Amino acid sequence: MRNILFLSILILVEHPSFAQTKPPSAEVQIKSALMAAPADKRDGATVYGYSQNNELVILKQGTNELICVADDPSQPEFSVACYHKDLHPFMQRGRELRKEGRSNQQVFDEREKEAKSGRLIMPKQPTTLVVVSAKDADVDKSTGEVKNSYMRSVVYIPYATAESTGLPLKPEAPGMPWIMHPGTHGAHIMINPPAPEKK
Repeated sequence: MRNILFLSILILVEHPSFAQTKPPSAEVQIKSALMAAPADKRDGATVYGYSQNNELVILKQGTNELICVADDPSQPEFSVACYHKDLHPFMQRGRELRKEGRSNQQVFDEREKEAKSGRLIMPKQPTTLVVVSAKDADVDKSTGEVKNSYMRSVVYIPYATAESTGLPLKPEAPGMPWIMHPGTHGAHIMINPPAPEKK
């Protein structure tokens, strides 16, 4: 179940928009996307969002190492994310492959092959992805205000294993880190805090 949940999150980060739903204003998209960024990095972060034609474009050119992605209006529920710039080739390749109609497994397999061949450059150091999600009913798309949001973190360490990190293959308790896809290009540490109580 946790693996399925993470794949759904990753699809939201990587998936190009196909639906006709119009996105909020650029200002609102930037505001909401930056929810996933540390406060001290928001001013310098680059933000991708959606044009009125539902094309993913740069809404804010940044100056630091962080890239944030606004909520995809074609997808159900609210999800924004920020990740280290060294993860951008990985994320961008996922978007390209999904646009071609590849399945989750096909995307994983293709990126694994390309990473091993050197075509897809993966980070050489641990790099972070942070996702903030919420129910559509808790999002005011005219202002960007979000209630009852949930933040989860992922630390990518390509080819890391349970043995190299000392982490388990599943969480031992709520909020405890664990490693997913060990030994592959997509190896990463999952950190899922307990869900907060609704306001």
